[in-house]
Amino acid sequence: MSFSTIFTIVIAAIILRALWLRLKASGTKTDSFKQLPLKDQLSVLKECLLNNPTERNLQNLKKFGEENGFSFDVETYRPFMSKQLEISKKKDALVEDNELFTEEARWFDAIQPMEFAEAEEAKKSGDTAGYIENSLEGIARLYSDEAIRSALEKLIPDYKKAESLLNDYNILVEQREQSGADEESLEKLRKLRNKWDEDLLNISEE
Repeated sequence: MSFSTIFTIVIAAIILRALWLRLKASGTKTDSFKQLPLKDQLSVLKECLLNNPTERNLQNLKKFGEENGFSFDVETYRPFMSKQLEISKKKDALVEDNELFTEEARWFDAIQPMEFAEAEEAKKSGDTAGYIENSLEGIARLYSDEAIRSALEKLIPDYKKAESLLNDYNILVEQREQSGADEESLEKLRKLRNKWDEDLLNISEE
C-alpha cells in the first residue's frame, strides 16, 4: 500500500473497514449489511471496490445505485481496475501506484457521501448544528485532497474551526509529500492523519 493510500484512510472508516473484511467473505446480502443506513452502505461498497477491485464489487456498487436512484456510471471505473492489475505485477511501482490512487480518489469523491445531501437539507431547515455535523461526517468519507479542501472551505462561514482544520490538513499534505516511503515514515503519517481525523469529528461548539 502506498503512503498516499495510507494517508487517505479515515478514522470514520475503521468500523466500516472491519465490516468490509466480513463482507469480503459473505457478500452484501447479509443482514449486517442490509441493516446499515444507506449512507453507510454506500461507503462500505466504495471501500470494498477500492480495496478489492473485483467484478462482483463493481456490480454491487452499480446495483446499489440503480436500486436507490443514484446516477453514477460505475463502468468508468473499469480502466482503474485494469491499471491496478497491471501495477500489481510490477516491482517498485510506488510512483505509479500513487498516481493511480490519486485518480481513483477523484472518481470515488465524484460519488458524494450521502452526508452532504443531509447537510444541505439541514441548512435549508435552519439547523446549523445538523449542517455542520453532517458536513464533517461527509468530509471524513472523502478520499482526495481537492475534495477535502473544498468541503472545508465551504464550511468555514458556518463553522470557525473548519479554517484551522484546513490549515492543519495542508500541513499534513506537506509532510506527506516530504515523507519517505519506509515503514517507519508510513506509520508516522498514519498516526498524524488519525489525530487529524479525531479533531475533525470532535465538533467544537464555538
